[in-house]
Amino acid sequence: MAADCVTKVELSVSCNNLIDKDVGSKSDPLCVLLLNSGGDKWVELDRTEKIKNCQDPEFSKKLRVDYYFEKVQTLKFGIYDIDNKSTDLGDDDYLGGFECTLGQVVSSKKLIRPLELKKGKPAGKGTITITAEELKDNRAIELEVEARGLDKKDLFGKSDPFLEFYKQGDDGKWQLVHRTEVIKNNLNPSWKKFSVSLQTFCNSDMSKPIKVHCSDYDSDGSHDLIGIFQTNVSELQKTSLSSPVEFDCIHPEKQKKKKSYKNSGVVKIRSCKIVADYSFLDYIMGGCQINFTVGIDFTGSNGDPRSPDSLHYMSPNGLNQYLSAIWSVGQVIQDYDADKLFPAFGFGAQVPPNFQVSHEFALNFNPSNPYCQGIQGIVEAYRVALPQVKLYGPTNFSPIINHVARFAAGAAQQGTAAQYFVLLIITDGEITDLDQTRQAIVESSRLPMSIIIVGVGEADFKAMEFLDGDNGVLKSLTGEPVARDIVQFVPFRNFANAPKEALAQSVLAEVPAQLVSYFKLHNLPPVQLPKP
Repeated sequence: MAADCVTKVELSVSCNNLIDKDVGSKSDPLCVLLLNSGGDKWVELDRTEKIKNCQDPEFSKKLRVDYYFEKVQTLKFGIYDIDNKSTDLGDDDYLGGFECTLGQVVSSKKLIRPLELKKGKPAGKGTITITAEELKDNRAIELEVEARGLDKKDLFGKSDPFLEFYKQGDDGKWQLVHRTEVIKNNLNPSWKKFSVSLQTFCNSDMSKPIKVHCSDYDSDGSHDLIGIFQTNVSELQKTSLSSPVEFDCIHPEKQKKKKSYKNSGVVKIRSCKIVADYSFLDYIMGGCQINFTVGIDFTGSNGDPRSPDSLHYMSPNGLNQYLSAIWSVGQVIQDYDADKLFPAFGFGAQVPPNFQVSHEFALNFNPSNPYCQGIQGIVEAYRVALPQVKLYGPTNFSPIINHVARFAAGAAQQGTAAQYFVLLIITDGEITDLDQTRQAIVESSRLPMSIIIVGVGEADFKAMEFLDGDNGVLKSLTGEPVARDIVQFVPFRNFANAPKEALAQSVLAEVPAQLVSYFKLHNLPPVQLPKP
């Protein structure tokens, strides 16, 4: 499942030394936030209030924007001097603007930049300061629940109980917020500990009514109600080892029929904790760097690069599927890496000077310093390397996965949430070392890293889909399962006619949840904790 990584971000804006457009008084500035919708088209997302007569405005109205990790969201902040009541900015003086991506704002937390009247033309000494904050209660409720003496509902067995928790909406309707697993054939079940964001569970309101249904699971969906009780988070929090909070599970129909009816079982809250539930943004804004590495398939099955039907053939516009994939994914990732130095490797080629096959050669042929400057640097290294290597084989993924895993293991030993690694492998999919790669992925799943595989060309990619593990848990040869899902596979051909951002969105959609799952698994908070 792709992570639903939409987060609301609140941007605070202030400016200094705005140019003065009003005669006899200072400017009356307002800030408009625009989002690039492709080419030179911009859509207004939000605007601040107007501040009268001010060259150093600090706007109190915050600008809100939906933030998607997997998209490059290019923003423009425009400062206008408002001299009338119309909302149309066409007749107002432009005091300067600033363009950047939302990723840059989020990862810097605070940006101070000069304003420009147009590209390269500064707006006097005017500057803009933008700070970002995620709109979210970052707490979660963690519950351990058990029951005893539940009613027997099945003819040939006991009951298969599960719980459903509902919160009451403002309209009075009950909304499902969590469903536990089913415990088979057991009238005294103990459910697994679970965690739900406090905002989701009760809108962060400790006295909001919560209704709990206990039901007997039937595979045809006609679950039988065992009983119901109502509570709220304040009440749940009163539980302790010495005096656990307990509720009578009441079946309304049974209660009506029988005067002597007591309950249909008792549900006991073993523990209730409110814990910090850090998000992807908490980690990034708390100082986590994402280290991006690229691995490119130079095996013979790609075809001779000089032939137009080769996957490495450069079209007249200087592009091919390999380069398009690097550009698309790299454009997003680079905002999250401070030094913009990316190690890039090739595999499966005979490499100069002695043309021995290598499965992890530096794209710039400098093994002691395989770093390329920015995405442009990777592209240039690829263009230089392509005519110098001989495409060969076999297609081995494990060496390059293990290469990145060594760095990730070093970071893991630091015991902080300071670094995460993303490996992008671009391949035609004809993998040779499937067993070793499975092992490498299982081992890497215990490290702070994710693997993205983009399949180019027309192969069937069965092996790649197997590694992705979406249809079942990937296991090593010895049967050891992955600790968490870290592989995302996407066939490039699915995006042939889509906008260029679409590939990055699909490929990167799972990374935020994978990063959070690693740090959560190891109980690592962000390096700098978000301010309460």
